[in-house]
Amino acid sequence: QVQLVESGGGLVQPGGSLRLSCAASGFTFSSYVMYWYRQAPGKERELVAGISEGGYNTDYADSVKGRFAISRDNAKNTMYLQMNSLKPEDTAVYYCHTKRAGTSFWGQGTQVTVSS
Repeated sequence: QVQLVESGGGLVQPGGSLRLSCAASGFTFSSYVMYWYRQAPGKERELVAGISEGGYNTDYADSVKGRFAISRDNAKNTMYLQMNSLKPEDTAVYYCHTKRAGTSFWGQGTQVTVSS
């Protein structure tokens, strides 16, 4: 079965960096577009970044452009989100997401807290 497992979250000071990972299994990872979403308390889940199957095309929410970088290693079935210059408003649970045969799959999420 499809499994997405996020890791790498934590508490970081404003201006700091974190690298999130999403380990995928149960499907042909290299054949699917992958996404990072986030959900802050009291807010709707929002798209942060997406990456094409081969990793050559990426897209970002305006709020993270220039600060976050999405990447993937298809040999390791893993996607990453490098987050730099973090701000308190980046505080959220970050989720890994993909769609397969019309069905959405989500990881359990990893908490990112940006606070001094």
